[in-house]
Amino acid sequence: MLDLKFIREQPEEVKAGIRKKGVVADVDAILELDNQRRELLQKVERLKHERNQASQEVSKLKKEGKDASTIIEKTRQLSQEIKQFDEQLKQVEAKLSEALDYLPNLPHKSVPEGKTADDNVVIKAWGKIPEFDFEIVDHLEIGERLDIIDFTRGSKLSGRGFPVYKGQGARLERALINFMLDVHTRQHNYTEIFPPFLVNRESMRGTGQLPKMEEDMYLCEKDDLFLIPTAEVPVTNLHRDEILSPEELPKKYCAYSACFRREAGSWGKETRGFLRLHQFNKVELVKYTLPEESYNELEQLLLDASRILELLGLPYRVVELCSGDLSFAAAKCYDIEVWAPAEQKWLEVSSCSNFEDFQARRMNIRFRRSSTAKPEFVHTLNGSGVATPRLMVALLECYQQEDGSVQIPAALQPYTGFQTIKRDI
Repeated sequence: MLDLKFIREQPEEVKAGIRKKGVVADVDAILELDNQRRELLQKVERLKHERNQASQEVSKLKKEGKDASTIIEKTRQLSQEIKQFDEQLKQVEAKLSEALDYLPNLPHKSVPEGKTADDNVVIKAWGKIPEFDFEIVDHLEIGERLDIIDFTRGSKLSGRGFPVYKGQGARLERALINFMLDVHTRQHNYTEIFPPFLVNRESMRGTGQLPKMEEDMYLCEKDDLFLIPTAEVPVTNLHRDEILSPEELPKKYCAYSACFRREAGSWGKETRGFLRLHQFNKVELVKYTLPEESYNELEQLLLDASRILELLGLPYRVVELCSGDLSFAAAKCYDIEVWAPAEQKWLEVSSCSNFEDFQARRMNIRFRRSSTAKPEFVHTLNGSGVATPRLMVALLECYQQEDGSVQIPAALQPYTGFQTIKRDI
């Protein structure tokens, strides 16, 4: 959520930032609601002051044994007016709150301006694109040949976009998750969290999924709980309505979770197999930081997520998102994309974002620099560290062998317990 005072004082800057994101939002309507709210507050405060004075006059007249009926009637009328204005105020505040919930975060000044993903900027490339002296196949054919992934039976169980991992495929998926958690906790000093996979509306609103993206989420209507689209939601909400000390910051959490997304739209070659799923696994990184340190922490977050791909020996590149491609809540974001040889394309496996105080305002997460200082909002960041589906695509395709087997990267072998995936005869 944007600071209402900032919107009031810098409306043109807010409008310009929203335009850069390619979002349509009526800032003037928000300012008008804010004016109405403040006018109503003033009226209510003035009437309450008059009522207090009248009540004191009633007490004085009664003590003196004089008739107070006229003043009592005035007090009753004032109370009725206050009630009416309070109701109007409640309606205006509800409209203002809803309007602010739909207002996106503004892009940081360093973000390149652009309209679509075509305007994103590649800022780093790592590793060598693998070359093969045999005809390679894609991850779907590899999975079928080795009998490690079953999309057909997954569809039978739940519908399209719900894969079944089998045998060494299941072991590989579990190994990737444990490997990433160990790297982030042991080498990068994150604290591991195992969060709930169902959260309430307030949690989804806090990180910015609600109200704008409710249609993309799975809702358990009986309990009004949402299946999480990412562990970002429960982990960032851990300190909702809390005041932290600066000595605690930065707080660094990592969490494995299954992730659930409707991903509505057409299906085709670009979305087959692991390229788009309704349920998938991911290790998420979340940070709470001091405002002045958040952009340095974003760069470190990017390095932490990238390290996973380097240890696995997978070529990747880092893309800085332009203003028009930023998410609703992000002020700045880097995507990490891994190379998939058979797909002949770069696949996003991580987005590392700084939300500044946008999420913290929605969740009321603050810190106090001293015992006498006014509380300030923390900055929140998150990044995938990383998501497994497209990582699995790149790993299977990059490490496929001529005999149809798949070599396991050395860093992952202690977690799988095997060096090669071969078809059991």
